Amino acid sequence: MPDAATTTTVRIRALAPSLAPAERRVAERVLADPAAVAASTITSLAKECETSETTVIRFCRAVGFTGYPALRLALAAENGRGDADDSRDLTGDIAADDDLDKVVAKIAFADARAVEETAQQLDLDALHAVIDALVGARRVDVYGVGASGFVALDFQQKLHRIGRVAFAWTDPHMALTSAALLTPDDVAVAISHTGATRDTIDALKKAQEAGATTVALTNFPRSPLAQLGDHVLTTAARETTFRSGATASRLAQLTVVDCVFVGVAQRTFETTQHALEVTHDAVAGRRIGRRSGR
Repeated sequence: MPDAATTTTVRIRALAPSLAPAERRVAERVLADPAAVAASTITSLAKECETSETTVIRFCRAVGFTGYPALRLALAAENGRGDADDSRDLTGDIAADDDLDKVVAKIAFADARAVEETAQQLDLDALHAVIDALVGARRVDVYGVGASGFVALDFQQKLHRIGRVAFAWTDPHMALTSAALLTPDDVAVAISHTGATRDTIDALKKAQEAGATTVALTNFPRSPLAQLGDHVLTTAARETTFRSGATASRLAQLTVVDCVFVGVAQRTFETTQHALEVTHDAVAGRRIGRRSGR
């Protein structure tokens, strides 16, 4: 059975890209209306998805359930919790005719939910392992392009601020050349929502070939990027029609980055505290109306 801290829909959404086409149709139906599936027979669901009952059972097992009854029970339980907070009308995609009030409400709900669900499903063992690797690293490379590139730059800035040697590479050629120079004493962190961005995958593969410890941060645990990670950290954000590359996915990534950063800072408290004081003083005089002292 799936981890109780991870909701069924979050898990299905993360695993859907790795499923066979017929199983993916079942996943899409479950994600579109979990309450209806919870009330459906396996025969009805198979018919709606234009597949067989055997495929539905395979889908259930692929996402961690023993069978269809277990899936229905989980969906029914989660639907009951959703009814309690009266938020179900905010979980859908943004429609072309939604008024601005509803657009704002849906965006705010999706962003907050992405952070909450990411925290709920975060693998603490993997998080500990990543923190250990970063604390002992000679150097850290961070790769990301597009929207994930902003997160890579944020992570590099955080690590650099506490005295860690870190570089963020958002240009694919620069990422590859940097990765080729890594050693077994280094750590490479690759960030991609889909885990299918070729530029990021190639950079992490090059870092792996150089002997560096590899970390993948992605929304999809069976993605090509995740396969290259010695350690995998996952987010739980949903991108929709109007929100490809949405803020929700970046907020989820930044949540994980913050967890890693604070873990590293705790483990290196004395040097971190000194670095924060020194860097604070270095820029204090750049603020208008503020004295250079603390």
